[in-house]
Amino acid sequence: MKGETFDVIIVGGSYAGLSAAMALGRSLRKVLIIDGGEPCNRQTPHSHNFITHDGATPAAIAAKAKEQVLKYETVKFMQGFAVSATKHEQGFDLQTAAGEQFSARKLLFATGIKDKFPPIPGLAECWGITVIHCPYCHGYEVRHEKTGILANGDIGYEFTKLINNLTKDLTLFTNGKSGLTAEQSAKLRQRDIQIVETEVDYFEHTNGQLKLVHFKDGSTMAMKAVYAKLPFVQHCDIPVQLGCALTEAGYISVDNMYKTTVPGVYAAGDNTIMMRAVSQAVAAGGMAGAAINKELVDESF
Repeated sequence: MKGETFDVIIVGGSYAGLSAAMALGRSLRKVLIIDGGEPCNRQTPHSHNFITHDGATPAAIAAKAKEQVLKYETVKFMQGFAVSATKHEQGFDLQTAAGEQFSARKLLFATGIKDKFPPIPGLAECWGITVIHCPYCHGYEVRHEKTGILANGDIGYEFTKLINNLTKDLTLFTNGKSGLTAEQSAKLRQRDIQIVETEVDYFEHTNGQLKLVHFKDGSTMAMKAVYAKLPFVQHCDIPVQLGCALTEAGYISVDNMYKTTVPGVYAAGDNTIMMRAVSQAVAAGGMAGAAINKELVDESF
């Protein structure tokens, strides 16, 4: 397979990448999927809000998808890490960390994002289990429970409003001086939502199951779950190397066909949108695969 030329190389073989590969494989396109095997939800015990798969493990969903996609003979899967790419008149050359090089007419990046964890011991170990990011993916399972939100300012306020629909036992941890306006603070307190400005020291947990939030003043609070709005970076920097524009929020800028600002380069999934959900990634990948196939048809017909 080394040195082969493909119609499309897909970097990232999780939900968006596999969904795109299925659309392309069914269109008889020669496709290579390169995946490093480190999905952001690898610690998450169950995936929700995706009909027909509600409650399945993320790994089980991905494994079934991979099995089905690789039944299409023109689709190949390779474990590895893409590290660079160059654009030329015929398309792109892509290099892997192992020194392999492949060529393709089109590239699709379904590489997701990488969360930047604050220096709070225990948070990373609880991430995706009881420290969670999405009420649609995880909120129902901790409904009516004692719940915290680790966020501040406008983001913290809006997120608290959203979670308040799922539980009335809610505390906002600003992890330092509050960035809420006086009006926002008053509105939260009117709804018996506590605002704690004391800095968080660490999360006490057992195998990712949160027990106590410890603060730097020595106090503690028992919590069933904590939502966290974390900063992130792109998991793969090749799109930026190629000149793809990012949005102000840090996502890869794409149009409604998942085209980036660089001709021939597409992106789909968590790296393009704030709605991080399996269902959204699958839908985006399917659309991107169809759009890439249409562009290939138009170029060769």
